[in-house]
Amino acid sequence: MTTHKLPNNLINQASAKFNTEELNLPALQESLYGFLLQLVNIYIPEDALQEFKQLFINCLESGSLNNVPIIHKIVLCDDEQEFHYTLKRSCYILINNWAAKRQYKYIQDLINLFTQLPVVRTKRIGHELATYQIWLENFVHSPDYQELKIFNYKYDGKSKTHWSDRYAHYLLVSQSLDTNKPKEQQEAASKLSRQMKDKYKFELAMYIARSQSATSSPTRYNNPSIFGDEVLRLIKMIVVKKGKFSYENLANIFLKQTQNQTLKEFKTNIQKYLFFSVYPGFLKDLEKPYVHLSKSSDQKNQVSNQYIVENLQQLLTIKLSSWKAEKNAEIINKDLLLRICNKLIDSLTLENRQEPSEIFILLLSHGHPLTLVIILLKIICICNSSRSHLESRLADLISYYKDKPEDECQWVIHFIEFYNITFAIYAENVEYNLLQVVEVESASHTPANLDTYRVFSQVKAEQAKPD
Repeated sequence: MTTHKLPNNLINQASAKFNTEELNLPALQESLYGFLLQLVNIYIPEDALQEFKQLFINCLESGSLNNVPIIHKIVLCDDEQEFHYTLKRSCYILINNWAAKRQYKYIQDLINLFTQLPVVRTKRIGHELATYQIWLENFVHSPDYQELKIFNYKYDGKSKTHWSDRYAHYLLVSQSLDTNKPKEQQEAASKLSRQMKDKYKFELAMYIARSQSATSSPTRYNNPSIFGDEVLRLIKMIVVKKGKFSYENLANIFLKQTQNQTLKEFKTNIQKYLFFSVYPGFLKDLEKPYVHLSKSSDQKNQVSNQYIVENLQQLLTIKLSSWKAEKNAEIINKDLLLRICNKLIDSLTLENRQEPSEIFILLLSHGHPLTLVIILLKIICICNSSRSHLESRLADLISYYKDKPEDECQWVIHFIEFYNITFAIYAENVEYNLLQVVEVESASHTPANLDTYRVFSQVKAEQAKPD
């Protein structure tokens, strides 16, 4: 790495400007952001990080805010919430720049600056410094800092200590869509979530390829799922549906048949579409190993699949019949399609963004995580624009359950794992196909015959190996 001499005149100029700034918080913030953009573009990362520390943290060691006039004036504005916003946006300015240059180590170092804040040494400190120390400590214990820590998960494997860390890319999607977040945070979250998603798809494709090859080392690529070698059979079960009656083909047929229908007619027909072939034999067989994860472990209390379908249809009918009833006579269009698909996603996950919906509990508590995943997939097949809304709801689910021990929410974890695998198979830049390698008398696509097939995954040319 080329070392640049520290341009002290930049610091001097900035300090002189900060000293002349009036107590106008928006103006102070913009001056700070402009300085940090210059800082991260001119300095090498080590020096930029040192200057960031000098700006925000070293005043606690020196016992005075006199050397950081911009921070002193922000404190005098007496708005802790705005300070937290200012600090996190300052962090994301550096993170975006370093991530673009793949200088990931410094992102870790930046986040870790806040893990052990220095204690003010002097016994008697001014009111402003005492206030600032409290603000910094509150920031470290705030959701803002927890969101910041997610950026460690990709770059530091040791940071993944909680089960929810495995699904951090959904939390990042939620950040990227939140317009209340700083634009730099939304941008950084969007880029990192895409990288993590692509990495998962790449690792899954490579694992499948290597696991079926006698000449490959089984340790060369890790299985990104938690299912072990069972994931190969699961993928075969899902890929077998990618033929004439694939979910994409069924979606295209449905959209053509309903393009001139009223919203009221569409509400009825979309339910028929969602439940068509929702319980194929292979789906039930796949879910059998996970029935024990349901809230009721007594098999006598397990209700029939038909009962669940009927109950599910009844619940959705009630929810859809009253939704946008004033628009029932309107012809379905792209806007209404998006809105009704988002409504369905809410009804199937978190209807009020506070706790899981009744349908979510119904399906998962009776051991049907893959059934729910397939229904969600069919929704996305007719409206891909709802994908970000769905992933945002998954983030809400993860946030809801993250305080529970892993062994108490295995049924939710399995749902997320099923979702990851299913949607990876239907991704645009990875193609999965089955090829029969052993001739048998009956070549029907049934679970009993899947051992005679190999699954082939191909990462398309534009999909480079992720970082």
